[in-house]
Order: sequence, then structure tokens, then C-alpha cells
Amino acid sequence: MEKKSIDWGNIGFGYMQTDRRYVSFFKDGAWDDGVLTEDANIVLNECAGVLQYAQTIFEGLKAYTTEDGHIVAFRPDLNAERMEASAKRLEMPVFPKERFVEAVTKVVEANAAYVPPYGSGATLYIRPYMFGFNPVIGVKPADVYQFRIFCTPVGPYFKGGVKPLTIRVSDFDRAAPHGTGNIKAGLNYAMSLHAIVTAHEEGYDENMYLDPGTRMKVEETGGANFLFVTGDGKVVTPKSDSILPSITRRSLVHVAKEYLGLEVEEREVYLEEVKDFAECGLCGTAAVISPVGKIVDHGKEICLPSGMTQMGPVTKKLYDTLTGIQMGRIEAPEGWIHVIQ
Repeated sequence: MEKKSIDWGNIGFGYMQTDRRYVSFFKDGAWDDGVLTEDANIVLNECAGVLQYAQTIFEGLKAYTTEDGHIVAFRPDLNAERMEASAKRLEMPVFPKERFVEAVTKVVEANAAYVPPYGSGATLYIRPYMFGFNPVIGVKPADVYQFRIFCTPVGPYFKGGVKPLTIRVSDFDRAAPHGTGNIKAGLNYAMSLHAIVTAHEEGYDENMYLDPGTRMKVEETGGANFLFVTGDGKVVTPKSDSILPSITRRSLVHVAKEYLGLEVEEREVYLEEVKDFAECGLCGTAAVISPVGKIVDHGKEICLPSGMTQMGPVTKKLYDTLTGIQMGRIEAPEGWIHVIQ
């Protein structure tokens, strides 16, 4: 299929409407067969559950053109499983895992002309989401739901590509103890908007959120998990019940252990020990790994030895290996790459 005439190397991380998206309704206790549609608009009643009580969840994954010319998606089965956990937590119907992967496949196939070419640095971002559709005025779950998937070609998440970021320790909490921090609910991200806007206004790229209980332990940023590297090359990732289980982080942990032979610890990480780490990165679907060069804790600067000019050596190896797997340059573990075309 001939690609769209797009300047692939210069697109940002933003929305570009593509040709088709997937829509399925849940009504009277069952999901319908679902369809692909050209209509990008949603018509809602003014009292729809999603508008009144924020009953909405979403996922994010990517499709790539590999070195040998195939179009693939990275571990969509895990996105389906995570969305199932989110749905159960918000009293929403589960969209079946097999249908989720099938719908992702259909959307990418229908928009293959928008999948950026290999080597362009761009990818096709895929956004599955679900929301309460029918009018709900009393505080309760909706009865009718819509599950949709759209996709959009995107460039790097952080402008300027892969360069070390400066982040701050936030005074805000992104999640409540025993709350919804471990699921991908829209309401979690709404809570982080003021914090990220003010961080940008003050010259920071992102926030470091601490645990909501003691505010002594590192949790995550508004849209990515943390990954640290010790001076002797050990990979450390924070562990908490209120952290979103990142598919990218889980994949990097496997890569660190099985491909690079590194020791990995998934444990509680205290803010006090961050100054002793050699490297720090933010990992997630959008950026894979973005290195962190400086963390500012209320005026006190924590400067990582890896510096502000490039990725640290271990972070770079992790990034190169995982992106190599995604792009087909390195053999992937079984089940990681879902071939679409």
C-alpha cells in the first residue's frame, strides 16, 4: 500500500486523523460485532456516564514498520489484559482479549498507509478506549458502553528527541492510597494536568510523584514508570500498589535480565537514595526510555552522573535492545511481536 504524503521525520507527538477507527457497543449485557467506520465523531447525551462521573479507561500501544518491511504491533495482548483490569476496577464490562487484539489488527490494516516507514523515527500510535455511554444521573455505573480504537502517526514524545530531561519532585499526588493509580483510568490523568502544566511553566519536563501514603518513596511520573541504574550496573525499578504496571517497563526488565545479563531489583525506592544512582530513565509506550539528567527537589538539585548531554551507557543498551526487538533487528521473545501485515 502506498504511504500517505507525510513528512515522517518531522511530525510531533499529536493527533492526526486517519481513515478508519473501530467501534463496538455493549448493550443488554453483550458486546455487538463491532465495525470499522470513517466517522471520527462521537455523539453523546448530555447526561452520559462518561461526562458526569468520568467512567472511562484507555490504553496506548504502537505499530511499527520493521526492518524487513512488515507492519507489527508490540505485545497487544498485555494491553488487553491491563484494560481488563481497568474495566473491572471501574465496574465496566470487559472487552474480550481476543477481540481486542483482533480490533487492533483491523484498525492498523485499515490505516496501513499511515504507518510510518522504517527508519523514519515515527510510529503509529494506537489508542483503545471505553466509556459509559448512556445517561446516568445517580452515582452508579452506566448500562451502555462504547469501545473504540483510533490510531495516529506520531513522532517523538519529547521534543528534540532522546536527550536527558530535567524533572521536579511534585507537591501533588497522582494517586490515592488504595485508589486507582494501578489502572489506566482517564481520571488519573486529569488529576495530573495541573501538576504538569505548572512544571512546564517552571521549566521542568516532568514531575516525579512520590507515594501518597508517606511521600518518601518514588512512584512514577504522569505518564511513565521510573527506571534507575546503580553505579555497579544494577537496574532498579520502583514497586508499589499505586503504580501503573507499564508494559514497556516489564519488557525492559526482561531485556535487562535475559538479553544483557544485568541484575534487576523491583523494590521500594526511597527519594533519599536517588542521589546515589548513576542513571535514571522514564519508560513508557510513547518514548520507550527518556533519560533523566537532573531531578530538583524543592531547590535541591540531584544531578545524575550520566549527565545532561546523552543517555547513560546502561540506559542506552536497554533502549537500543528493546527498540531493536520492536523494529525486527533483534530476535524477539516468543509472543512479543504481533505481525499485522
